[in-house]
Amino acid sequence: MKRAALGLMYSLGLFTVARTISAGRPRILMYHNFSRAGESHNHDVTVPALRLQLQYLKRHFRVLSLADLIEQIRFHGSFQPNSVVLTIDDGRRNCYEHLYPLLREFRMPATFFVISSFIDGDDWLWTDKVLWLSKQPGAPDELLPGRIDDFFYHLNRLVPPVREESILAVARAMRVAIPTQPPLPFNPCSWAELREMSDSGLVEIGSHTVTHPILSTVKDHEAWDELTGSRARIEQALGKKVRFFCFPNGKPGDYRPAQLRQLKEAGYEAAVVSSFGLVEPVSDRYELPRIGVSGESDHLSFAKSVDGAEHYQIRVRQSLGWRNLEC
Repeated sequence: MKRAALGLMYSLGLFTVARTISAGRPRILMYHNFSRAGESHNHDVTVPALRLQLQYLKRHFRVLSLADLIEQIRFHGSFQPNSVVLTIDDGRRNCYEHLYPLLREFRMPATFFVISSFIDGDDWLWTDKVLWLSKQPGAPDELLPGRIDDFFYHLNRLVPPVREESILAVARAMRVAIPTQPPLPFNPCSWAELREMSDSGLVEIGSHTVTHPILSTVKDHEAWDELTGSRARIEQALGKKVRFFCFPNGKPGDYRPAQLRQLKEAGYEAAVVSSFGLVEPVSDRYELPRIGVSGESDHLSFAKSVDGAEHYQIRVRQSLGWRNLEC
């Protein structure tokens, strides 16, 4: 039913109309993981799907670097029409294996936000540990599809030591040991791979903290260490200035106003969050909204989001007080 409605909207030209009337509002797309065809894990975007998405962007949009978009926000007061920025969170190696070759083929820029301790091999992402546990035999009900998002929401509200203990408690109850090093597909890029991408001129590396805490769960001095420590490590490893930041999880309640001030004090030029939306002339450049893309997004769903139809659908729903307007 939903796909049929999307198909009807597309065939009637409603996506084109939405793209036209929202042409002055840039989109920032948010990706996380990629995989080969038939090997999707945890809602990865497969290479064939990604190719279709980049082809769609090439036909209908102007793909800019995040730096170019920030320059327009700071100095011009208006945007180039139909602008799109590509961002990728965390720094997993599948970005280097699967996305980077397509960026070179299409000559499209992107910003990779990396977790410095993850790249260093100190530990792997706590979110990935939960996903790994969910794939093991005997996974408890809270890790099953349909419920795992609630479990993540619960973990996001905990201070890091309690969160880590909660994950270990689940593993103990399952009688499994979480691997010390991340298994495929959870392994990170190396610094050499990040340097190669950065030196290509297509990829800019930004900060996603040192250890990926939900910043609202840590004290201000701990947040400062996460913001500045990750930046210093990336700059030391790559020899280039780190200008941009990405909030872990990045939803309302995942960070505090004090941490927005810290970003400015630390010298970051801009930051992105995970709240859905298009960039407006009045957007705060330290809370730039993004549009999430995952393997759950088929081509019509992708077009609906990037063309702006979903943006206007949400606005209509909000103005009418409707909660269930899905297609």
